[in-house]
Amino acid sequence: MLDFKLGYHTICWGGVTGEPVGVTSVKDLFYRSYGDTERAIAEIAEAGYDGFEVFDGNLLDLADDRDRFRRQLERTGLQLLGVYSGANFIYDEILDEELWRIRKAAELAGDVGARHLVVGGGAQRSTGIHADDHKKLAAALETVCDIAEASGLDPVFHPHLTTIVESPDQVETVLSLSRIGLCADTAHLAAGGGDPAAMIRQHADRLRYVHLKDFRAEPFGFHPLGEGDLDLGDVIQALRDIGYDRWATVELDDYSGEPIEAARISLGFLEQFT
Repeated sequence: MLDFKLGYHTICWGGVTGEPVGVTSVKDLFYRSYGDTERAIAEIAEAGYDGFEVFDGNLLDLADDRDRFRRQLERTGLQLLGVYSGANFIYDEILDEELWRIRKAAELAGDVGARHLVVGGGAQRSTGIHADDHKKLAAALETVCDIAEASGLDPVFHPHLTTIVESPDQVETVLSLSRIGLCADTAHLAAGGGDPAAMIRQHADRLRYVHLKDFRAEPFGFHPLGEGDLDLGDVIQALRDIGYDRWATVELDDYSGEPIEAARISLGFLEQFT
């Protein structure tokens, strides 16, 4: 059997977007999947997973009826693995507003029993990466750690395409400057030029959470596990080699069929490693 526990992300039920009001109000720029979150949670449980991850905006949508949300968790038996948030992090003028948003998400996540605060970010400037951008990002991530820990959450950073933390060297730089844990997303690490299995082994002491995601480089796209180009067998072996026994969340941005079908395909693929 797998040594780690499996969850699934609600992103596939609606895809990801940002709050439109965030264009003129940075503090309100939450992530959001415009699907039915309650349906997503129910179908993730039906597919056979033990937990789920949700975006900060979707979690806030549930804030006015937390008891109903808790009842669904009890009914499905699922664990809320984390809430995903993010920010630019390098612009001094708006950093307090971005941290306000992350703090609001973290406080709610902690109140409903989440495990991780997952953040991505570090903006790519139109003029390229400035000399101190990674230091600015790392300093902001130290505050993110304080915010997460105050709400009983484990803070983890998710390297992501289109940010200043794409390549293996950039990942190493940020981890060297901050105490935040690593959320290793297999597809984003590979697309950024890395070997996900090798990076899992390299950063074993910082690995706190995993996103299992498959993709194809040509044409670029994310896919259910086993339907892309990644050597996920090597990833699973790397996790075994380092004794990883925490949570891994399967993530798929979108799917042409029913989301639950993609969830079942990925779980079926992983069964070969049990």
